[in-house]
Amino acid sequence: MDLTRRDNIKPGLQVNIVLKKDQRTRKRTAGVVKDILTKSPKHNRGIKVRLESGEIGRVYEISDSMEESDQ
Repeated sequence: MDLTRRDNIKPGLQVNIVLKKDQRTRKRTAGVVKDILTKSPKHNRGIKVRLESGEIGRVYEISDSMEESDQ
């Protein structure tokens, strides 16, 4: 799946994002998409989203696990 395309990212999707402060290390933060912040249909560095936790970053991958919702 092309994660640089806005139409592939939907609210409620479990994703891993890279926060701006973590761009150098590419440390990932897991969460559920609340809002899609990128307005253009495609962005070469990834689609920027806000997670339900309030954190903002670019989608790095879609998470396979639903660990947070199981807790």
